[in-house]
Amino acid sequence: PGIYVCAKCGHELFSSRAKYEHSSPWPAFTETLHEDSVSKRKERPGALKVSCGKCGNGLGHEFLNDGPKRGQSRF
Repeated sequence: PGIYVCAKCGHELFSSRAKYEHSSPWPAFTETLHEDSVSKRKERPGALKVSCGKCGNGLGHEFLNDGPKRGQSRF
């Protein structure tokens, strides 16, 4: 339990309350902790490239409509 932060700068990204089990080997979250936790840019249909909102460190992707509930995204 707790807050997940950027490994590079310590900026708060996700809460363990938004974490869920997914078949991916990476942690999966349904939402960011704050509005400015991450920055996003479109990479391909259905996927956004996600970076730390403070330092720009690469964090992976947001997969649209791939969360645990209909209409949710997966980070």
